[in-house]
Amino acid sequence: MSISVLSLYRRVTRWPAGHWIFSRLVCLKAPYFATIAPRFMVLEPGRCEVRIRDRRRVHNHIGTVHAIALCNLAELSAGVMTDATIPADMRWIPRGMTVEYLKKAVGTLHGVATPATALTDAGDGQDWPVAVQVTDAAGETVFRACVTMWVSPRKRA
Repeated sequence: MSISVLSLYRRVTRWPAGHWIFSRLVCLKAPYFATIAPRFMVLEPGRCEVRIRDRRRVHNHIGTVHAIALCNLAELSAGVMTDATIPADMRWIPRGMTVEYLKKAVGTLHGVATPATALTDAGDGQDWPVAVQVTDAAGETVFRACVTMWVSPRKRA
């Protein structure tokens, strides 16, 4: 039996540098997300907060945070929030994402993922929208996304 992402977060983040360690562990499991060097700040059922620092490697040609780096932040925070929220006998996969670029994204950015609707009895499966809002250091929203997760029962062995 594997440990849940929420249990791992609760255990590891009690240690010194625990948020950094947890963030690295997530990136070991899903290596592409390491490209944005995320730092998980909060994880609880129904909420995930992730921070990314303003670094050259996430910049576009005009010196702001690249659109795809923002999409990576949205997918990462939505996915980990979903994993921490749904019952253990369910599984998920992103099915789609709509995004809004509201203003230039500069500086350290803070993404917050929360369910857009309540999860109902999935039966054979259901779309579950997850809202992600990304704010800058001044607290202004620079990006919004809705990540549609397909949530369904785990296959029985």
